[in-house]
Amino acid sequence: MAATEPETRSAVRRPARADARRNFDALLDAARVMFAAEGAGASLEGIARRAGVNIATLYRNFPTRQHLFEAVYSDEVEALARMAAELDGLEPWDALESWLRQFVSYATTKKAVYDAIAHREEMFVNGRDVIHAAGRPLLERAQRAGTARGDVTFDDVLFLVNGVSGANFVQDAQRDRVLTMALDGIRPRIQLRA
Repeated sequence: MAATEPETRSAVRRPARADARRNFDALLDAARVMFAAEGAGASLEGIARRAGVNIATLYRNFPTRQHLFEAVYSDEVEALARMAAELDGLEPWDALESWLRQFVSYATTKKAVYDAIAHREEMFVNGRDVIHAAGRPLLERAQRAGTARGDVTFDDVLFLVNGVSGANFVQDAQRDRVLTMALDGIRPRIQLRA
């Protein structure tokens, strides 16, 4: 992350040693999946088991559940920022759509841990700033290319996509269909001939 970007990272730091870093990343991935599936009360033992490590390794990396919540949130925000930077090679609409689909995954994780880290208002404000800095240029690029409506703002887009991510869908396929319909609303209006 560039030095000029807002800091979203929790007090927990990724280890320097490669094997310890693999365990750390496996724990974050497992926690992300389990928090999204089971909510903030997901079993820490289950997270460790899913990551393929023992509970002592989890506690060595994340001394409290709170540390794990904050690390997962920060990692998701940073992943969104990295992804935006990696989408330059795609067509403008494809880049925006790919990023927004990843944003839905982030929003699902955020929903699962929001109450647990709500007291960290600065973390959320900084996270929002990072997300805007990453996503707004993708929308603006699509608007300049004529593949996204010019009358929408990035906040409009986030409200739309947050609405989709906040719904309790029965199946992932249903969420994907509804998200596709929402994304269609960001595309320019087609002028029908009379």
